[in-house]
Amino acid sequence: MTHAGKIIVGAGLVLAIAASPILAKEAGGKSGEVHASFEQLDTNGDGQLTPEELQNRAAMRFAAMDTNADGLLSKAEIEAAGRERAANRAERMIERMDANGDGQLSMDEMKEARAGRSEKRAKRMFDRVDANDDGVISQTEFEAAKKRRRVN
Repeated sequence: MTHAGKIIVGAGLVLAIAASPILAKEAGGKSGEVHASFEQLDTNGDGQLTPEELQNRAAMRFAAMDTNADGLLSKAEIEAAGRERAANRAERMIERMDANGDGQLSMDEMKEARAGRSEKRAKRMFDRVDANDDGVISQTEFEAAKKRRRVN
């Protein structure tokens, strides 16, 4: 595959993953789900994702956002899609963290729900940057991580 082809596939994959909340809703899933399944992306069912399949998903996401079907996304349509995603995230957050079931989150509930997650995340990030697994991050590893972050 050419470099340009890899870029197109990568861009399509990013768009497909970004489209997943809409795709999940279309497929009867829970609105606001984070990732489209491989099966949803693999529209011809051959067990492989082609650039065309990924681009089709991006087109579906665009169409779902284009509520007046004029082929253009207005500021209002983009903002509405953002509000829907934010509302879905808030709903999932309350479902996950609301220990007493009152539909609201207290500071204590948030602290309790996040306890341990921050430590695990920090360890994963540290381990990713510590390329030689020596338990410390050298300046070289730090700079390499910064460079990778800028590229992604």
